[in-house]
Amino acid sequence: MSKSENTKKFIIEKTAPVFNSKGFAGTSMGDIMNVTGLSKGCIYGNFENKDEVALAAFDFNHEKVNEHMKERILATADSIERLLVYPNTYKNYFKYPYLRAGCPILNTATEADDTHPKLRERAEKALDFWRVSIENQIKRGVLRKEIKPETDPSEIAIVMISMIEGAFMQAKVTNRTEELGIAMLFLEKLIKGLRM
Repeated sequence: MSKSENTKKFIIEKTAPVFNSKGFAGTSMGDIMNVTGLSKGCIYGNFENKDEVALAAFDFNHEKVNEHMKERILATADSIERLLVYPNTYKNYFKYPYLRAGCPILNTATEADDTHPKLRERAEKALDFWRVSIENQIKRGVLRKEIKPETDPSEIAIVMISMIEGAFMQAKVTNRTEELGIAMLFLEKLIKGLRM
């Protein structure tokens, strides 16, 4: 990696948690400078503007969650166990530093849906990727005769994501995990009910 690539990577890694916590509007250039220890000139020497930093930070945050989930999903061959990775991870979100500030998709989507088209587009693509990933796990489970053949992959994926994000939002707003725990237990029952 060149010095410029290393600096860019450093800026992204340092600012990603700030953008996930404070959002695009709430993150100032001062915040970026404080967390990186770099001058405004150095930051703008690597990124055209704050938008570029925010987009890179979203990609970084989203990739961290994806890596975590993929590692746990691939650790088991059973389709039901793979789907259970989602409620098991989100009910214990406080264990993972990159989730403590909230889900990057949820945080970005709620802020950028009407105010920042490029960030909204990134969140939409991430949501689509997540939905398709769940659908593919369900299709795989049906083929392997681990999941009931009448299971609608799209329906289950949409319900799973809606439950996770809705419960996660409640936990962040109320600073309580009770509702999140209840929702994730219900989701676990739903997933286990798909087994052949």
